Amino acid sequence: MPAGRAPAGKEPAGKGPARRAPGRGINTQRLRAAVDGQRAALGEPAWAGPSEAEALGRECVRAVLAATDAGLVPGKEALRGAVTYLLGVLAGRAPGRAVEVRVPPYAAVQVIEGPRHTRGTPPNVVETDPVTWIALAAGRAGWAEAVATGKVRASGPRADLSAWLPLLVVDSA
Repeated sequence: MPAGRAPAGKEPAGKGPARRAPGRGINTQRLRAAVDGQRAALGEPAWAGPSEAEALGRECVRAVLAATDAGLVPGKEALRGAVTYLLGVLAGRAPGRAVEVRVPPYAAVQVIEGPRHTRGTPPNVVETDPVTWIALAAGRAGWAEAVATGKVRASGPRADLSAWLPLLVVDSA
């Protein structure tokens, strides 16, 4: 047995087998700051709506879309908030671990029922940039076109999210 390792089944106190960390909840204060920051960049007043994660997430998506519509670069925290909110919506609607959806540098989730992977590169991967993900999830862009133009890289037999999109439709005004 290698030095410093406990025998199998005899893990040192506080060093049990690796477990998946529980899913992080949405930090509503951070999301509120992202919403208010993006609204300020658009010349809009601070958000006066509900402070629940769902309402803040939808408003964050709306504000990011309004920024892109206006030709502005969305704020980093607003992008993060919109991406993580929309990935959470997808995970809620398509539970499972067969497909990994990556939106670097902000987040990744595993979704859709089917064979799951436990190590290495997953067989079914979808990867895209934050603005494209938000446009797809909000119904502003089509799946087939995004894949065809290389804005979405999808590999594996289950890596087609078209049946799940759009996740919501958000007015930009």
